[in-house]
Amino acid sequence: MAATPERTASTDALTAMRVIRRDGSVSVFDAGKISVAMTKAFLAVEGGDAAASSRLHHVVTELTGQVCASLARHAGAETALHIEHIQDIVELTLMRGEHHKIARAYVLYREDRTRAREARETERPAPEPEPELSVKAEDGTLTPLDWARVTEVVTQAVAGLADTAAEPVLAETRRNIYDGITADELALAQIMAARTLVEQEPGYSYVSARLLLDKLRGEALTYLAGTPRLADQDEMAESYGAYFRDYVRRAVELELLDPELERFDLDRVTAALRPERDLDFGFLGLQTLYDRYFLHHDGTRFELPQAFFLRVAMGLAVREDDREARAIEFYELLSTFHFMASTPTLFNSGTTRPQLSSCFLTTVDDDLDAIFQGYQNNALLAKYSGGLGNDWTPVRGLGAHIKGTNGQSQGVVPFLKIANDTAVAVNQGGKRKGAACAYLETWHVDIEEFLDLRKNTGDERRRTHDMNTANWVPDEFLRRVEADASWTLFSPDEVADLHDLYGTAFAERYREYEAAADRGEIKVFRRVRAVELWRRMLTMLFETGHPWITFKDPCNLRSPQQHNGVVHSSNLCTEITLNTSSDEVAVCNLGSVNLARHVTRDGLDVERLERTVTTAVRMLDNVIDINFYTIEPARRSNLRHRPVGLGLMGHQEALFEQGIALATPEAVEFADRSMEHLSYYAIAASSRLAAERGTYETFDGSLWSRGILPLDSLRLLAQHREGDALDVDFSSTLDWDSLRERVVADGMRNSNVMAIAPTATISNICGVGQSIEPLFRNLFVKSNMSGDFTVVNPHLVRDLKARGLWDEVMVSDLKYFDGSLGAIDRVPDELKALYATAFEVDSRWLVDAASRRQKWIDQAQSLNLYLASPSGRKLDELYRYAWHKGLKTTYYLRAQSATHVEKSTLRGTDGKLNAVAPSAPVPATATAVSPEAEPAACRIEDPDCEACQ
Repeated sequence: MAATPERTASTDALTAMRVIRRDGSVSVFDAGKISVAMTKAFLAVEGGDAAASSRLHHVVTELTGQVCASLARHAGAETALHIEHIQDIVELTLMRGEHHKIARAYVLYREDRTRAREARETERPAPEPEPELSVKAEDGTLTPLDWARVTEVVTQAVAGLADTAAEPVLAETRRNIYDGITADELALAQIMAARTLVEQEPGYSYVSARLLLDKLRGEALTYLAGTPRLADQDEMAESYGAYFRDYVRRAVELELLDPELERFDLDRVTAALRPERDLDFGFLGLQTLYDRYFLHHDGTRFELPQAFFLRVAMGLAVREDDREARAIEFYELLSTFHFMASTPTLFNSGTTRPQLSSCFLTTVDDDLDAIFQGYQNNALLAKYSGGLGNDWTPVRGLGAHIKGTNGQSQGVVPFLKIANDTAVAVNQGGKRKGAACAYLETWHVDIEEFLDLRKNTGDERRRTHDMNTANWVPDEFLRRVEADASWTLFSPDEVADLHDLYGTAFAERYREYEAAADRGEIKVFRRVRAVELWRRMLTMLFETGHPWITFKDPCNLRSPQQHNGVVHSSNLCTEITLNTSSDEVAVCNLGSVNLARHVTRDGLDVERLERTVTTAVRMLDNVIDINFYTIEPARRSNLRHRPVGLGLMGHQEALFEQGIALATPEAVEFADRSMEHLSYYAIAASSRLAAERGTYETFDGSLWSRGILPLDSLRLLAQHREGDALDVDFSSTLDWDSLRERVVADGMRNSNVMAIAPTATISNICGVGQSIEPLFRNLFVKSNMSGDFTVVNPHLVRDLKARGLWDEVMVSDLKYFDGSLGAIDRVPDELKALYATAFEVDSRWLVDAASRRQKWIDQAQSLNLYLASPSGRKLDELYRYAWHKGLKTTYYLRAQSATHVEKSTLRGTDGKLNAVAPSAPVPATATAVSPEAEPAACRIEDPDCEACQ
C-alpha cells in the first residue's frame, strides 16, 4: 500500500514507539495493522464489492496517514502507546472523516470484543502474580513501584462521587504502565485512566481532576522542600497552612509575589483555608489552572488551588483597612465559585506587577505620531494580558489629501495591518495570544476595504488574519437600509465632527454633509445603496466571521457618561461601552457572578445573590486602586471614572436546575428577573461604596446624578427611535424609586457597573457554561490552549439515569448525532426541549433574552448568535431584529461546518495533557460556515480565539 508523505513522516516518528498489548506484552508499532483493520471495517459495512474499489484503497491510505499523524503528535521518547489508545484514534479519525456508519460499527465491534474478553477472564484460573515494576527517577535510578500508594490515591479520588469506583481506574492504569516508567508517566497514566471513563460517567471528570491534584501536590511540595515529598488529600489538609507560608515566602524570594503579602497576619488568613475545596474542580477546570494560572518557577508549579484563590484574595484586599477580614471574605467568594474575577486579575493579583484590568479601549487620531503611539500603547497594554478595542474611524481614508506632503493617503487599511502584527508579536507574556479588535464607522470611505480584512484571498498586505474587526453602525444607516435609500461614504478629515456625534445630532449633521457633497464642497466621498452595503457587511460576516455588528447610537444614548465624552467603539469582546479620546484610554475591570450557584429548583436565591454581588463590586472597585498601569492615559481615565463590569456566567445551568427550556417565554422571563436583581444589587453596592469612599470624579452631570438608571435610559433610546423602530419591554419588579433616591443622594463609586463578558476560561474553572451562552452540545470534545477534553452534560446524564436511559448505546447515539437528542427516538420530548443545543434553538430567543437583560445593564453584553443553516435572508432578519430589540452590540456569528462536531471515542479522545507534555491543539469542534475551502470565521471553542480563553 502506497504511503502519503504525511503518513511516511508520521510513521517515521513512530518507529521507536512501543505498543502495550492487552496481555501486557510490548511490541513495535506497525502502521500496516491500522490499514488492515480499517479495510476490514469498511468491508464489513460496504460489503465485498468494496474490496476491488480503488476509492477504498485511497480512503484507507489517507485515513491511515491521519491516524499516524495524530499518534505522532502525542508520541514522546519515554511514551508507550496502549492498543486501546490507538484504536481510539482510529475511531476518532473515522468520525472526523464523516464515515459515521463505519465508525459506529467499529464502536459496537470493540464493545463486543471487550465483553468477550471479560467473559473469558472470568473463566480463566487466577493469574500468576504480576512481575515487580520499577519507576525511573530523573537521575535514571530505579525504585519499586508503590502500587499500594497508587491504590490509595485512586481510592481517595473516587471517594464521595456517586457512580464512580476505583477498580476500573486501577485496571486501566495497570494496563498502561510498564517497567521503567517515569514518575510523570505514572501520574499521567492514572489521570488518563480516569478520563477515559468520563463519557460513560461525568463524575470521572472529578476523579481525573483529583488525580491531577495529586501530581500537583507532589510537584509543589517537592519544589518547596527541595527533596521528593508526596502527600495525599488528608495529609495535605493538615499541613495546608504551613505549606501556604512556605509558598508565600518562596514566591516573594523569586520576586513573583508582592512582599506586602508576607506582612499579612498569615495565621489569621490561613485559618480560613478550606483544603477540601481542592476537590471541587472538574478536570477541565483544574487542568486550565495548572497550565495557565498557577505560579511556577522554571516550569515547576508550586501553587495549589486554595493557595491560588487566597493569593488573589489577599492581592485584592491589600489596601483594605482590615485586610485580613476582607481577604477571607474575597477568598470565600472565589473558592466556592460564587464569583470569579477575570483572567488578568487571576493571573496578576498579589504579584509584583498587578495588571488586573481586562479591557482597554483607545481612539487613534489622524496623525502619524498618534498612530504609532497607538501601536506602542497596544503593545504595552497587551503585555500584561489586556484585550484591546481600537477606534480607527478618525484616520483619513484612501485618496484623501495629505497637506504635509501634498500627497494622497493610502487609507486606514495599511495601518491596521501593522496593528495586527503588533497583536501577534506581543502575546500577553506568553500566557495567551495577544488580541485586538479594530472598529470603523459605517460612513468611513474605507469601509468596503475594511470588510475584506479577514478574507483568505487578495493582497496579503491588506489583510489582518489575526485581528478582529467590528462595524460601528449608526441608527441612520439602518433607517436607510429599511427605506432602501442611498448612503454616502466620507473621509473623516473632511467630516471630523461626525465621529463625536450620535442620535439626532448625527443624523442632521450627516445630511448636511451629503448636501455639501452634492454642492462640490467635499472632495472625497462615494454614494452607495445602503441595502447593498448592508448585504455586503452580512456576507463578510457569514464568510469570515467579521466584522461584527455593533450599534453606535444605543451605546451612546444610554451611556451614563454622555456628559463627559463619547463612546467610539466597544472592546475586544463587545461588552464594554466606555468613552475614549486622544487623552484617555478607557479601562474596564471585569468579574462574573456564577448564576448556577444562585438558583434552586424553586428559582433565584436573591439573598445569596445580594451577598455575592455586594462583595464582588467591592473587589472590582479595589482593582482600580491596586492596578499596575502600563500607560498614563489608562491610569488617568480609570482613576477619574472608575468603571467596572460585573457580569454573569452559568446561565444555561441555572435554567437546567429549574427545568426551564431555553427557547421558551419562561427562559426570557428568567433572564429579565435575574438580571434585574443583579443590576439592583450592583448599583446599590456601588452607591454604598460612594458613601464610604466617595463618588467617582466625574459623577456630577452623569445620568446617575440625575436619577436616570439603566431602565430609565432605555426611554431615552425610545425617544430617539421613531415609530416602531424599538421593540422593548419596560417591566420591572423591584423598588427602583428608592434606589434612584439613594443614588442621587449618595452618588456612585463607579461610572459604569455592569457588562457581560464571554467568561470562556473562568467558566471552565467553575465548571459551568460560559456567560449567557446556550448549550453547545450534550457531548463533545472541547479544545482550548490546555488540550482536548471530553465534555458531557451532567444535568442530562442525571435526567437520563432517572429514566433508565443512560447506557452505552445512548453514548454512542449522542456521538453519532453530534451531541443532539433530536433524532434519538427513546428520549422524551420534554428532555429534547430542555437540552436542545445552540443550533437547534432559534437565535431570536437569544436576542429576546438579551433585550430583557440589556434594559438593566449600563454597558453591553457579549452575545453570540447561532444559525444552523445560514442564508442572506436569515442574517438580515436576525441582525435587524437585534437592532429593533435595542441591543447595543452583537459578537460572533456561529454556524455549523460541513463536518459538524468532532466525535469522542469510547475510550476518551483527549489529545494531550499539558501537565505532562504540551503539543499542538487538534481541530476545534465546529467552524463557522464559509464558501471557501478552509472556513475562516471563528470556530466554536477555537484554541486560538481570545473569546474562548
